[in-house]
This record gives sequence, C-alpha cells and structure tokens, in this order.
Amino acid sequence: MSEQDEQSRHDSWKALGIRTDIPHPARVYNYLLGGKDNFAADRDAAQMSLSVMPQIRDSARGNRQFLLRAVRYLRDAGIRQFLDIGTGLPASPSIHEVASAGGARSRVAYVDNDPVVFMRAEAVTVNDESALSVPADMRDVDEVLSAAGKLLDFSQPVGLLFVASLHNIPDADDPAGLVARYLAALAPGSYLVISHVTGDFAPEQMAMVTASYAQRGTVFAGRTREQVTAMFNGRDLIAPGVVQISYWRPEGGAPDVNADRVWGYAGVARL
Repeated sequence: MSEQDEQSRHDSWKALGIRTDIPHPARVYNYLLGGKDNFAADRDAAQMSLSVMPQIRDSARGNRQFLLRAVRYLRDAGIRQFLDIGTGLPASPSIHEVASAGGARSRVAYVDNDPVVFMRAEAVTVNDESALSVPADMRDVDEVLSAAGKLLDFSQPVGLLFVASLHNIPDADDPAGLVARYLAALAPGSYLVISHVTGDFAPEQMAMVTASYAQRGTVFAGRTREQVTAMFNGRDLIAPGVVQISYWRPEGGAPDVNADRVWGYAGVARL
C-alpha cells in the first residue's frame, strides 16, 4: 500500500471517529497473523513486541490454532451457541464456519469494542442469521448479554470464549471477576474457553513489552499459570487442564515444532 493510500485510509477511519493513532489489540493481532486491517500505530506496536520477544508471532498463530481446536471440541460436545468475547478481526475459517461444519446448526455472537472489527465482522455476517456482531466493551457485561440475547438463548448451553482477550484487561478491572459475571448468566452444560499470554517463560521480556504497550495507551498483561487458572472460577477443567497453548489437545496428538515458542496458557472448562 502506498503512503498516499495509507493516509487516505487513515483519514477515512478517523472521520468515523476511529482512533488510528493508538494501537488496538485486535489490529495488532491482525498484523501478526499477516492481515491488512491495521494502521501504522498497530504495526509499530507489533514490531516493538517482535524486537523484544520474537515468539509473539508464534504465539499469535498458536493461539489462532487453539481457538479452532476449542470450537471444534465444543461443537462435537453438542454446543450450538457461542459467545466470542474480544473476537478480533474476521479470519478464515471463521468461528461460525467451524461451529456449523458437518451440518451443525450453530449461532455465534461476536463481541469487540474496536469499530474496525465491528464493521468488518458486520460485513461478513450481515446476511447470515446464525451470526451477530455486537459493538461493546467486554466490561459492559449487561450490555453485551442483552445484545447477544437477540441471537442466543441463555437458558440453553453456550460456549463462552475469551481467547486472547483477557490479557488486555488490567488487574484493576478484575479479569477473573469479569469472567464470573458472564458465567452467572450461563446455563448448566455450558463451556468456558480461555487463552492468555504469560511472562512465566521470559518475565523480563514480558515486562518490557507490557511497559512499551502501556506507553502507547494499551494494556498487555502477561499473567502466571495460577492467575489464568483462577479465571476459570473453580469450574471443572477438561483434560489436560490449563496448559501451554499448543499443548491443549493438539491436532494428531502431538504439538507442532514451534509449540514451545507459544508463550501463553489455555484451557476449557464445563459448567
């Protein structure tokens, strides 16, 4: 993309009230996965991360693969409703494509507070009655549940997904307590899916990345395995429990060669 095209795109988003001068986690993640829905501030933040912690790109890719594995697991367990909190920009295959594969008739509500994400997701789901895009901050739990309730029936089991989103919530906002508020709205038989970055494998590098994001106005908090486990609020974890992301039920039974470079934890629990 030429500099002129980039400026034109920047100006068009700015005219819609979208902050393009502050990196947004969804757009940084999009860049790390090779997408084009990002701006200079997002790319700068991503490159900063990569310069300090090259494993960040492996983590983004490994996290995406975990998401698809987890959705397939829930689909095969009979879940037909999904609430994806902090969904990020659309990628292929989408959650609703995976959730509905094999003839399953699933419904998916996507939630994100970035207008770019909402506009892209709405364009993808506009003619799909099985999917809904919700423009909201995940911390506005009542607003999210009310909007998602237009598609999902919370008296029936739901797959609740917090995939690579809770590490963008500061400690002051109590991420484990936030998850608990959503869990209170779910029916028995629902599932909770969480993945989260960690500094356990390189605390000094993670501290540098966290500080650099903070200077850019963005939260990126690596947490310990114990802290991530606490976010499941005591629900029954599916084997193998909370483990390094690429080790959660890998395809074919064996993680890929870059598994140890995916620095984060993941797990799935049943309510």
